[in-house]
Amino acid sequence: MTATTPSMTALAAGWCALSVLHDRIEGRVERALQAGHDLSVREFSLLEVLSRQHNGEGGHLQMHQVANAVVLSQSATTRLVTRLEERGLLSRYLCPTDRRGIYTDVTEAGLTLLDEARPTHGAALREALDEARKDAALLPLVEAVEALGTERAS
Repeated sequence: MTATTPSMTALAAGWCALSVLHDRIEGRVERALQAGHDLSVREFSLLEVLSRQHNGEGGHLQMHQVANAVVLSQSATTRLVTRLEERGLLSRYLCPTDRRGIYTDVTEAGLTLLDEARPTHGAALREALDEARKDAALLPLVEAVEALGTERAS
């Protein structure tokens, strides 16, 4: 099979459409979060992931788990945590059971900002999907994203 066979061409077109949809969504959400809350998409995602931690068994994430969740390298995630810590949105502390481990929690200021930014994020996401719905090549992907959101909500 070569890259010019119809199945490979269709696969490449599907991948391209997914990339286009991702870029449109991320761009729209980025602009809205920056304008309304001085947050990047990555910062919002980090706050969102860390806000779901709890004090029970396995409730705190290690840095590599956080990096995977926000789709960044571990070093980029550490730099992002440092920036948000400097802004007073995150705090770090030693793991009480393993002195080598460091946990990161969202501060009250971080939780407040996250609560304020969630509606902006949601509205920008909805606008981006509604706009993408008008493009026939993107429509199946928009429907897939919406179906995934519906499944998670139930």
